[in-house]
Amino acid sequence: MLAFHIDSGRYGDVSLDGLNVALAVHSPGPMADGNLAVAAYIDERANDQQTTALGTIFTGAEGGPMAAFAPLITRQLGVKKTPIRYAIEGKSRSVEIPGIMQMAVAPIPTMHPSGEIWANLGHPAAPDRLALAVGNPGSTFADHGMRWDNSGKNGHYAPISWAN
Repeated sequence: MLAFHIDSGRYGDVSLDGLNVALAVHSPGPMADGNLAVAAYIDERANDQQTTALGTIFTGAEGGPMAAFAPLITRQLGVKKTPIRYAIEGKSRSVEIPGIMQMAVAPIPTMHPSGEIWANLGHPAAPDRLALAVGNPGSTFADHGMRWDNSGKNGHYAPISWAN
């Protein structure tokens, strides 16, 4: 799952402030080999212009960070407008799509005074740095015939700034 909360953003004259987007991405083998299946979830609060803008940005059609994933996608599973609840509590992040997904991550345990470990992994969505995190219990996804449980598994979070 890739989940995004837009604190402040625009696509041309269209404000995207406060909206959420989530992408469920399945790779049957190494991600770099392609053959990805992708389902998109767009905040139900988005109007038609915002929905179009978010679709353009998060499919990589406009270029930008998501364009690196576009050539790897072979199956588009569709787009759903749905409630997406995003929350930050302390250093933990969570995203919920009722009846479909509940994902939450917390920083991996560390003795660092900040309580977080950050790594520069060169990830296309967050090229500057990612916090190393782990999925909280109950972090699950089920839709489009896909199911997974990310409890206790790898996770990340990061503030990002995209511009094209």
